[in-house]
Amino acid sequence: MEKSVYKIIEVVGFSEKSWEDAAKVAIKTVDKSIRDMRVAEVVMMDMRLEDNRIIGYRIKLKVSFKLE
Repeated sequence: MEKSVYKIIEVVGFSEKSWEDAAKVAIKTVDKSIRDMRVAEVVMMDMRLEDNRIIGYRIKLKVSFKLE
């Protein structure tokens, strides 16, 4: 089996629709500058509130990718 090393970064995605959409936004953005992503782990989910109403969804992810 090949030896390998991975780096882990934390990113936060935001969406007005859902946590799932916030995760997709985060991964799509990371994909523009990082290649060979392997795993995305949900660390935290929260909501932005305004006047006691939900106005958006945030999700924090740990994203790992293989170092070359």
